[in-house]
Amino acid sequence: MRGLPLLLLCCAALGGACHRSNPLLAPAPKGLDAAGPDSFVVRVTTTRGPFDLKVHRDWSPRGADRLFWLVNSRYYDGVRFFRVVPNFVVQFGLSGDTAVSRSWRDMRFADDTVKRGNVRGTLSFATGGPSTRTTQLFINLRDNRRLDAMGFSVAAQVVAGMDIVDLLYQGYGEGPPHGKGPSQDLIAREGEAYLARDFPKLDKIMKARVVQRWP
Repeated sequence: MRGLPLLLLCCAALGGACHRSNPLLAPAPKGLDAAGPDSFVVRVTTTRGPFDLKVHRDWSPRGADRLFWLVNSRYYDGVRFFRVVPNFVVQFGLSGDTAVSRSWRDMRFADDTVKRGNVRGTLSFATGGPSTRTTQLFINLRDNRRLDAMGFSVAAQVVAGMDIVDLLYQGYGEGPPHGKGPSQDLIAREGEAYLARDFPKLDKIMKARVVQRWP
């Protein structure tokens, strides 16, 4: 993302074995493009406690559909909040499983029109440029409406537990080249082993589940 730090946006890395039927290792485009509910609530249980996201398909239809598929496929279980910049954003969505990371590296989908402002508590997909969204998300910790003009389409809002989001560990700060926090390139190459070794205080998602939906 030009002008700002890049917002991009079962295996040994996680201490388990991958199964060939794992949809995260062979995501089918037909499933990824399927329409999800009009809106739904995702309960994200973290090492600090739970928070709830309400996803609105009318705000960001492609983003909501992709998020519905990812949550239902357990993509976010075990992922770290690897980029927590005080008074800016909490970013997550890079898998700690390097095989999964490779499978999703090129699974981009088209942009949505920006219909809601990136205000505190809203969630958008991270991007490295036009139509490059994949799996990474960020939650705004303040009013970041300057991001609207850059194409960051809000898909959801924290409706409960924003105090938990505020508690996520912020001590490592920004990543390279602007800081000494986790490197996205090294996360992709080494996965959870790198984060657990060099950034052990990072909080993580224990599980993320759809707990309510509206057709």
